[in-house]
Amino acid sequence: MSNKECSCNAAPKLILTCSGAADVGEIADRAARKLSRDGSGKMYCLAGIGALLNTFVDTTNAAGIVLAIDGCQVGCAKKILENNGIKDFKHILITECGFEKGKSPATDESVKIIAEKGESLLKGACS
Repeated sequence: MSNKECSCNAAPKLILTCSGAADVGEIADRAARKLSRDGSGKMYCLAGIGALLNTFVDTTNAAGIVLAIDGCQVGCAKKILENNGIKDFKHILITECGFEKGKSPATDESVKIIAEKGESLLKGACS
């Protein structure tokens, strides 16, 4: 597919995360902020979608790529997106990446691992 045919090059890449209260939620939040700072995408407000605010839902549906990052298997970010009709998104579940809830401090290294996975998903969508 050429870049001209790929809509994700024109529309924003949005990153949504369930920051949660656990250590894996902090990893998710910090990884999303790193991706946003590094220019891989734009961190966006999951709470606005969960609150059923049309502007947030519409903007997310119009995005070229949506990346949801969940810390644990409860999958709040994934469920919020699906419950609002947003089905086409990439997803990272931190507890499936070798981190255990309650036993995984949010170190620079753990954040880097998840951010690299997110960057790969954001770049790989239109290659």
